[in-house]
Formats: sequence, C-alpha cells, structure tokens
Amino acid sequence: MLVIIGFIVTFACLFGGYMAMGGNVVVIWQPWEFVIIGGSSLGIFLIANPMKVVKDSLKAMGEAFKESVPKPRDYLDILGLLYALMRELRDKPRSEMEEHVDDPENSEVFQKFPNVLKNQDLLAFICDYCRLIIMGSAQPHEIEALMDVEIKTTTQDKLKSQHALQNMADGLPALGIVAAVLGVIKALGALDQGPELLGKLIGAALVGTFAGIFMAYGMVGPIASKVKIVRMKQVRPYIIIKQTLLAYMNGASPQVAIEHGRKTISAYERPSIDDTENETLGGGAAAETA
Repeated sequence: MLVIIGFIVTFACLFGGYMAMGGNVVVIWQPWEFVIIGGSSLGIFLIANPMKVVKDSLKAMGEAFKESVPKPRDYLDILGLLYALMRELRDKPRSEMEEHVDDPENSEVFQKFPNVLKNQDLLAFICDYCRLIIMGSAQPHEIEALMDVEIKTTTQDKLKSQHALQNMADGLPALGIVAAVLGVIKALGALDQGPELLGKLIGAALVGTFAGIFMAYGMVGPIASKVKIVRMKQVRPYIIIKQTLLAYMNGASPQVAIEHGRKTISAYERPSIDDTENETLGGGAAAETA
C-alpha cells in the first residue's frame, strides 16, 4: 500500500507541477518513445538474467507492493516453535525427536505453529539443524559456520532479483538518450518542413530523455530498493533460528536461548518479553485458538 501511495504522490507532484507551470501534458504523451525505452529495457532484462531470476523478479515486485515481510505474529511463532523443540531436545530421547524433525507435517509440536509449516524453506532450515543437534557429533562452532554459509547463500539468492532490477534501472537513462537520439534523427529528416512541425518533433525527442531518467529514478530504482528491504527482512527469521539454537548448544536454557533470538529482531518489530513468554509457555497460536 505504501508503494502505491508513493507512486501517486510522485506522479501527482511531477505532472501537477508541470501543469502548474503552464506545460501541456499532451506533449509528454509520446507512446513510441515509451515503447522504445520500456521494450528495450525489458529485452535487455531477459537477455541478462536466467528465467528463474526473471520469474523471481516478478514475485519480488509483488512482495514489495504487498509488504510481504515477517510480522510480530510470525516472529512469535518461530520463537514458540524453537522453545518447544528445545524442551523436547532436553527432555525426550533421540528416537522421539527424530520423529518430529523427519516428518514435521505430522508432528504435534510443529502442528501448533501452522505459519512456520507453510514456509517450506524455513521449515527445512529448522529441521536440518535440529537433526544435527540430535546427532550430537557436531560442535557449536561447526554448526555456526554451516549456518553462516547457508544464510549467506539464501541471502544472495533472494537478492538476485533486486540486483537484476537495479541493473535495469541503471540502464534506463542511457536508453532514454537512445530514444531521444532516434527522435532527433526523425526531426532532422523533416528540416524542410515548417518550424511548428519541427518544434513538435524535437519536443517529442526530448521526452525520451525525460522518460528514461524518470523511469530509472522514479519507478524501477525505488522498486528495486523496496525489494531489497523486503527480502532482507525475509532473511531475518534464519538469523533468529541461528542465534537461538547456538545459544542452546552452548548451554543456555530454552527460555534464555529464546532471548538470544528475540534480541536479533529490530527494536520496532520485536515482540515484548511478556508476549514472548506467553507464547512459549502457551504453546503457540494454534493452541490459543483451540
């Protein structure tokens, strides 16, 4: 919603200010200039990126518009699940714990946190490292190094779409100049016409420069920045899981380990310690609504 509001403000101020100065908006409407710039940038985007990144870029833009980032409820579910798993790790034999991590969809522990079950990537991350803890042969520093590598890889994968969009934004001003040059070439071909027609053709050519710069810094660039913000927030749950499990492996009690994870959440999004305690002791959102 904030992205849409931002675009409305941008377009209203841009064209409103232009009209207030006495400009004619009709002059700016040069559809073929926009076809040259937009179509060329799209073609270059397809050339430069594999299809997986192209599809992910569309998905990322949708997430940016919808602000698809973890909410306090999601953080509470993650912390609640980790607390329950650490209690099980501490109190239950290895065979029972293996049943939970090998088949989380049918685990009573995981079923209390349906939001986590829906996120297959995050679910696999939790189960993989709980499985390593159950095995008992890996040291905390070894698991930490492995987690760091996986989180780095996950972050890089999530930001590929942002890099692709930013590269597209960086190239738009140059494509605007290309469109303007083509417009000038067309205008030079009409030198034998009247000055009125020649002025219109030159004005239309300059629209290309305007369109390229505006699309770069007023549209695609901001969307790329928003994608980066959203995708970085989507990586935050992995860091929460990492800090919590490492604290547990280093000897912290489940409740103290949860605090290690909670403190990695940004202050303005972080659940309060009371909400976290109620969540961990209450057994999750599913238990509260049951």
